[in-house]
Amino acid sequence: MAVRIRLKKMGRTHRPFFRVCAMDQRSPRDGRVIEELGFYDPMVPETDARAQLKGERIDHWLSVGAQPTEKVAVLIKKYGTDGTHLDAQKEALERLGKRKEYTPAPPKPAPAPVAEEAPAEEAPAEEAAAEETTEAAAE
Repeated sequence: MAVRIRLKKMGRTHRPFFRVCAMDQRSPRDGRVIEELGFYDPMVPETDARAQLKGERIDHWLSVGAQPTEKVAVLIKKYGTDGTHLDAQKEALERLGKRKEYTPAPPKPAPAPVAEEAPAEEAPAEEAAAEETTEAAAE
């Protein structure tokens, strides 16, 4: 049996989603799989976070003679065990994780003033100033 590592299309209309699978090459594109090895979501806004692969399992299938398709070979080269874009992928996944965590914090109430005597002292001073202005206006 010839095994191919290829993409299995899932998702809905205008929202594609692919699983990277080890399949018999005679089975249809969306048919029975031997093992799922990761996924590829082209709709993710961060380019380097679109593919997530199980590197050890892919290495196993390649060691026993499985042949990847062209697109999967590119994904393995970038995001496989010794991929060229692994650091960028980690950074992109962190940025996506922060986007989900972001919710504005509820406003904290202002601390109550400890010294309540200070406003009481200001009130007589304001009254005195007001009396002076009224006396000046009366004259």
